[in-house]
Amino acid sequence: MAKYFDVHPDNPQPRTISQVADSVRSGALIAYPTDSCYALGCRLGSRDGIDRIRTIRRLDDRHHFTLVCQDFAQLGQFVRVDNDVFRAIKASTPGSYTFILPATKEVPRMLQHPKKKTVGVRIPDHVVTQALLTELGEPLLSSTLLLPDEEEPMTQGWEIKDRLDHVLDAVVDSGDCGTEPTTVIDFSGGEAEIIRKGAGDTSRFE
Repeated sequence: MAKYFDVHPDNPQPRTISQVADSVRSGALIAYPTDSCYALGCRLGSRDGIDRIRTIRRLDDRHHFTLVCQDFAQLGQFVRVDNDVFRAIKASTPGSYTFILPATKEVPRMLQHPKKKTVGVRIPDHVVTQALLTELGEPLLSSTLLLPDEEEPMTQGWEIKDRLDHVLDAVVDSGDCGTEPTTVIDFSGGEAEIIRKGAGDTSRFE
C-alpha cells in the first residue's frame, strides 16, 4: 500500500517534503506533481525503480528516461551542453520542456539510450517539485505517469493512489495537475529537433 502525502501546492510543508525525500532515498517509487502532469519518480541509481516504471508503463529499452534537476548547476553534471545549446535551454527553463542531450559518465548506463548514449533532462517550474529536489540534493529519475492504452495522464493524486496503490510506494498529492506532458526537444545533434509537442511552447525551437 502506497503512503499518501498531502502537500500544499504553494507552501509545501517542510516536514512532509523531508519524509518524501527519505522515502526516495530508501528506494521508493513515487508519483509526484510537476508543471506539466503527474510523473513517476525514483532515485537516480535505483534499478528496481527503473524496472518498475518500465513495467507500469510497458516501456521498451529505447525509451528515454528523464533526470528531473533542481537547476543548471545540477543539470550540467549529467549532460554535455555547448554554448549555443546552453543559451537555448537557459531561455526556456524552468519550464515544461525535456531536453535530450549527450550523457556524461555520471549517468548510469542503464539510463542512457542504448545506441545514442543520450538522456533526457528537465528543470520543472513547480514549487512542490523544486522543494523535493532541494531536500533530496540529487535529480529524480522520472517518467510521465501515462498508463498503457490511455490517452491522458491522471490529474488527481487521490485517483493515482486509488488505481496504483499496489505498485507504488508513495503518492505526493498537491491537487489538480495538468494532462499535457512536456515538450521534448532533442539537442543531441547540436540543432533543435522537436520530438514531441506538449505543454511547452515550441515556437522558439522551430
